[in-house]
Amino acid sequence: MEKKNPVEEARRYVENAKTLITEHGELDTETRLYGDRKYVRMAGDTLWKGVLLILDSVFNVRKDRRTRVHIEDYQEAVGKRDKKLAKLVYTGYDVMHLYMGYDGILVKDTCDAGFRIANDIIDRCAVMLSA
Repeated sequence: MEKKNPVEEARRYVENAKTLITEHGELDTETRLYGDRKYVRMAGDTLWKGVLLILDSVFNVRKDRRTRVHIEDYQEAVGKRDKKLAKLVYTGYDVMHLYMGYDGILVKDTCDAGFRIANDIIDRCAVMLSA
């Protein structure tokens, strides 16, 4: 089976998340709130999985596939190499995984921040992969 480019694959996750939230999120333009937590949660989970995919390809945190990797493992690996990326990962974890994925926050600006942070993380990791 052909191994896909991790940058392209991570960007595909972002596009899938965008499709979920734009086609099914039912944004109220007056309040700038989404109408259904379900699609915000699905988009947040998809974004975070795309971020983890690119982080795994750069930092090789998943050494043993039989054990679960924790956010602290990613934070430690990233923090040793790139402090700015570490800040993005810390914030991305909160926004994409917790606020969007778990809480299903309906605020469009917060969701937009999740997409921006995901793209920023992918961009920084793409530079590391090409170096």
